[in-house]
Amino acid sequence: MLTDVGWGSMKESILDVLLYLFEHYFFDNANSLIDTGPLHHDLIEAGFSTAEINRAFEWLDALAAQRPNIAKPRVDEPIRVYHGAELDRLDMECRGFLLFLEQRGILNPAQRELVVDRATALDQEELSLDDLKWVVLMVLFNQPGAEAAYAWMETQMFGEGSEPVH
Repeated sequence: MLTDVGWGSMKESILDVLLYLFEHYFFDNANSLIDTGPLHHDLIEAGFSTAEINRAFEWLDALAAQRPNIAKPRVDEPIRVYHGAELDRLDMECRGFLLFLEQRGILNPAQRELVVDRATALDQEELSLDDLKWVVLMVLFNQPGAEAAYAWMETQMFGEGSEPVH
């Protein structure tokens, strides 16, 4: 179960908009299409800027556009080497967490790439591990057949019996 993040009067980032959408609209309405017109108005009333709302919708559109491309995992994946903006935004803890998720079978290599793509698309200088976990959760939420991985990730974020990362 998601907890209320405590939204203030002014929001700062795309991630704030995405988390608000995820908590207030998508979590309980997984299979319903949401009309972005009224949603845009609701987000303005919640204190988000039009620019951040539009960037968040673009982020979600890019996530949805990549959905069919990752349905079939590739075999014999090479080792993932991070570079440039990925290294700038994803510190060692975040990269280690992604490796852990892949080794655990929570993310396949294609889903990992989608997480990296969506994490770097947030336009934040650096993402915390908690921010990355939210991105992983949103990506898994959007993936057909990833219900078990999503449930595991949700337990790790909100459950009392979360598994330690080694």
